[in-house]
Amino acid sequence: MAIEGFDYKEFAELMSSQAGELVPPNFNDMQKNYVVKTLTNFTLLAGEAISNDPKLNFNADQAVFVTQIIAEWSFHKSIDLVHSGIMPEHWDGVMQKIAFTIFEIAKQAIQKDIPQDKTLQLIEHHVDKTYKEAIEDLEKRGIISSEISKQAASQSNIDDMAAQVQAQEEAERQAQAEAQANLQAQLEPQQGANVPATTSGGAPAIGDRNLRLKSIAMVLKLLDDKRANQVIEQFSEEVQAELRTLVKTKRLEEQVDLKVARQCLEDLKMIIPKKKKLSQDNMVRDMDKIFNSHQMESVEQVVKSERPFVKRFVSQAYEGDYYQGIPLRVAKILVNYVQDNVKDEDENK
Repeated sequence: MAIEGFDYKEFAELMSSQAGELVPPNFNDMQKNYVVKTLTNFTLLAGEAISNDPKLNFNADQAVFVTQIIAEWSFHKSIDLVHSGIMPEHWDGVMQKIAFTIFEIAKQAIQKDIPQDKTLQLIEHHVDKTYKEAIEDLEKRGIISSEISKQAASQSNIDDMAAQVQAQEEAERQAQAEAQANLQAQLEPQQGANVPATTSGGAPAIGDRNLRLKSIAMVLKLLDDKRANQVIEQFSEEVQAELRTLVKTKRLEEQVDLKVARQCLEDLKMIIPKKKKLSQDNMVRDMDKIFNSHQMESVEQVVKSERPFVKRFVSQAYEGDYYQGIPLRVAKILVNYVQDNVKDEDENK
């Protein structure tokens, strides 16, 4: 019996599309296809099992939760198997044990009304345990050597991805701090006139301090007020006052040397606040802005003929929750779609 608002085939297609973009770039076609195919197959099997078992009595949110967890762990552990050194003909056996474990743990957790955060911790523990037990079994049967067993057991793509994100964020913070310090040193009032400064590349800056201030002000004029203020507030009070005055200067671009502007821009790029990253909270906030700016009837009319997952995304956002069945990139497209079309809907009334 189908679950209202849960189309497991459509959901599997969304997960598959997202997985194809996240597979490590050094994977060959066989390895990439295995990861995507494994995720897709287990997502379909889980979705079908949930939809066809009336004893489970899952609602759409619960069905999405279970199938998404299986999809995500299928992605990570299939990548671990590719890196493991285990021959491909043994991968499916390991993955089947993991998928079955996730399904059973998630099913029991929902039936016992265990909170999702606790459920996720339980699943992670049992996935790790099942994976290592499957590898130990291959070693005991003489299929893999102890060296391969150790190599396989040490793989953790989910930890690797988290470490990569953390390292990238730390590198960005360090580069931003260096750029900010460099610009601050260039713009602070100096003893005497026109004391040379250095650029991010270590070469002497062209022109005097006032020219550098004008160059930065010219860039700030291109930003929205919020982001411009965030940049200005990173400087000393004296520099802030000068920049705020220069930003209001008419025909400022005529007073700027392009070479100086380019040099300042290299450091300025590092401290200009980045546009907000894709996150579930940001998607819900963006939808909330739409709800506050337009009548709900107009929003409902926009998605009236759309597929169930679109309607559920909108309805859950209205309740302040993120619909887990939508990958973030798809959610961003949906937010833009609703935002663009709800304006037309209001105008046609």
